[in-house]
Amino acid sequence: MITKKIVMAGISVLLIATACKTKDVKMSVQKKETVSENKAVVYQVFTRLFGNKNATNKPWGTIEENGVGKFNDFTDKALHEIKDLGATHIWYTGVPHHAVIRDYTAIGVSNDDPEVVKGRAGSPYAVKDYYNVNPDLAVNPEKRLEEFEALIKRTHKANLKVIIDIVPNHIARKYEGKSNPKGVRDFGADDDVTVEYKRDNNFYYIPNTPFQIPDTDKPLNGEKNPLIDGKFEENPAKWTGNGSRLAKPDKNDWYETVKVNYGVRPDGTKDFPELPAGYDKLSSKEHFEFWKDKSVPSSWIKFRDIALYWTNKGVDGFRYDMAEMVPYEFWSYMNSAIKNVNPDAFLMAEVYNPKEYRNYIHLGKMDYLYDKVETYDKLKDIIQGKTPPDGLSYIQSGLADIDVHMLKFLDNHDEQRLASPEFAGSPEKGKPMMVVSAMITSAPIMIYFGQEVGEAGNENGGFGSHSRTSIFDYVGVPNHQRWMNNGAFDGGKLSQSEKDLRDFYKRLLNFSAKSSAVMGQFQDLQEVNRQANIGYDPNHVYSFVRWSDNQKLIVLTNFSSEASNNFDLKIPADIINKWNLKDGSYTIKDQLYQNSSIQLHVVNGEGKASVSIKPLESFIYELNIVK
Repeated sequence: MITKKIVMAGISVLLIATACKTKDVKMSVQKKETVSENKAVVYQVFTRLFGNKNATNKPWGTIEENGVGKFNDFTDKALHEIKDLGATHIWYTGVPHHAVIRDYTAIGVSNDDPEVVKGRAGSPYAVKDYYNVNPDLAVNPEKRLEEFEALIKRTHKANLKVIIDIVPNHIARKYEGKSNPKGVRDFGADDDVTVEYKRDNNFYYIPNTPFQIPDTDKPLNGEKNPLIDGKFEENPAKWTGNGSRLAKPDKNDWYETVKVNYGVRPDGTKDFPELPAGYDKLSSKEHFEFWKDKSVPSSWIKFRDIALYWTNKGVDGFRYDMAEMVPYEFWSYMNSAIKNVNPDAFLMAEVYNPKEYRNYIHLGKMDYLYDKVETYDKLKDIIQGKTPPDGLSYIQSGLADIDVHMLKFLDNHDEQRLASPEFAGSPEKGKPMMVVSAMITSAPIMIYFGQEVGEAGNENGGFGSHSRTSIFDYVGVPNHQRWMNNGAFDGGKLSQSEKDLRDFYKRLLNFSAKSSAVMGQFQDLQEVNRQANIGYDPNHVYSFVRWSDNQKLIVLTNFSSEASNNFDLKIPADIINKWNLKDGSYTIKDQLYQNSSIQLHVVNGEGKASVSIKPLESFIYELNIVK
């Protein structure tokens, strides 16, 4: 959620911090482990926007005015081009049926109240029915599930894996499980609403107190709607999704959602079995066995069943929204159940507290977490000229034991667009950031649709904010639409600079996905060169090495958009020794564009190479062992 940044700083998350507090007796630092043999590349698409060809972009526009993309817009050609870009997985964002301001009563779906929906198109993180998909995305809304199942098959045919969202911490204020499988009871159907908390209640309540609509800006920008009447029937009121216990939430709260109860008492204590000491070292299979005979809260079972429902339909993995607002014991329970059915499931999560990373990886059995507050934030500071790049190496050192789990990204639906003036200011400035993000770690790299052609998020969708591509409105995405070229998916309307940018992404992503060195060892070159190299500009240039048994890489990048840099790069003796290099000269050739070859001279066990690097230029030099 975009609003999370405000809320996470507030008092409302103190409950969650307590509920997820680390117990030192449980944690121990693990050795680096391998999650996959090759680097994964996740291509995130906002499903509603991807195929939209309409370029009107009227603020608060309807589907008829601004258009909407469909599942069927992901044609074989579109999927082939995404695969060809270097992607291994597609995260289809906003697939589960969420609250939306559109009349679907003809197919048995109730209308949603605009006073508890954000935007006209609705937030994908206010899920209304977990066993079906957003009717906006279907050519025939009545057959929407079949259309998504066909998309799963097309995606697999393109040799891509499918990821969708699961939002465990909260659901839409008006959740209605119209598509529940036989025997599945709706959220809250069996709750005791006379008490604030009970372990098997799905929600927290404010007994004997009705919900009140928050004081927000005018819903639908003041447009008339029969449901806009200052009232929303919810009695007793439930806690709001971000943890607010007010019957009348603040306008900055996640007022369109209600918080799900996972057996965490209002005082923050846990009302469920805890993992014994040592389980941070055990496998998903052993976690699965642990939970077999345990009594767990109702909400745990409901979300496990939801995940297994989609797994059984062919979904290959999940992205978990705000995972740290749910205790890691639940994740152990759910993720081990998923892995029991699909050992290769791809499980990634939002967790923004570095102190909790290891709990959610080792105890919660997450495959990947967002590396947001460290690498992403550092790269943003670097490109904005606030800090030199040295800190990247310190971050890598601090994450060394869990580096393979820390997914890198520069753009997603929550963040300011990389090319926006509020972030980097141009798509070209993203190039050195992308090289570092892709090459510094063996963990997956994620890009957001349109990023590869320089999308800057300049549109005013209405509810959504400038510099982000709105997730609440019906909008078109201009740079992406030029690549889409009215459904040809051939880049026919891109400018030459946009074509060149996409070519850069294609080269980088494909190389990183196939490199054995990027799945191997990392060592910083920054410190030795800042100390020993007079010509080396440590305020803008960053360098490191990656290697495996059969591939040796030297990565150099220049964050300056103005200054070239010429220097003799030093490769210290310990790296020369690890690479088993004898004195002599070795050719190193850039693998990005194949047009730069220089010599690495090893003398008395130390290496040196003369480098000339232009503004915003990067090199991935591969060592040719043949002298």
